[in-house]
Amino acid sequence: MTWCMRTTLTLEPDVAARIERLRATEHNSFKELVNAALRRGLEDLESDDRRPSKPYRTGGWDLGRPRVPSLDDVSEALAQAEGEDFR
Repeated sequence: MTWCMRTTLTLEPDVAARIERLRATEHNSFKELVNAALRRGLEDLESDDRRPSKPYRTGGWDLGRPRVPSLDDVSEALAQAEGEDFR
């Protein structure tokens, strides 16, 4: 058995404008476009895999060798940063 539901749908202005642009280029009815968009959206919502297809990665940079041999000795690190040499 096939059934249809008739309802009132309030669209945000940006969504309505996009549908109107699609109607002009694809020559489909408003009903066909809304149903196609809802099907795509529902398929996405029902899918188990909502993660991005590719993880975001950042590149690495070589910053050269450290100027301070160890940050464990704070007084030595501060002395080197201030130009003192007390070894």
